[in-house]
Amino acid sequence: MKHLVLVSFVVGLLAGCASQEPKPEEKPAPAVAPKAPPAAKPEAPVTKPAERPAVKVDPFSDPSNPLSKRSIYYDFDKSIIKEENKPVVNAHTSYLAKHARARVRIEGNCDERGSREYNLALGQRRADSVRNMMKLLGASEDQIETASWGKEKPKAQGHDEAAWAENRRSDIIYLKKE
Repeated sequence: MKHLVLVSFVVGLLAGCASQEPKPEEKPAPAVAPKAPPAAKPEAPVTKPAERPAVKVDPFSDPSNPLSKRSIYYDFDKSIIKEENKPVVNAHTSYLAKHARARVRIEGNCDERGSREYNLALGQRRADSVRNMMKLLGASEDQIETASWGKEKPKAQGHDEAAWAENRRSDIIYLKKE
């Protein structure tokens, strides 16, 4: 009987163990490829804009360059350079200072009013005022000559204030450019 109790006990123990649900088989986790970092977008090759051949623009004919302006205008019976004309004188002076062999003639002009002698003298004062400013700013004396035409070379025809204003001027004429 002892054996029977022992056998019953073992059978009961085994039966108790058997009544439990079997553990599910552990399935190995599906192989997942490791996440790669997001693919970098391929970079477009760095290209520089096509280099255009350097086109040398003549500063004397480029309307955006002050060197293209060659006339200095004055008020009636005056030879003082107005503020609005100083950038033109400065530009031409800078050119002369950088180009030692360049030479200019400054021609003073007047409107038709006044005597021939008076206008020749006023035209000379106008030309001299530009020359003096250029010398003060660094141009060499031997690069500049002056002349007066008085009223002999009008820029504008007419007998009104608009024509007279055009004719009261000094013109910067290049004799030799570098």
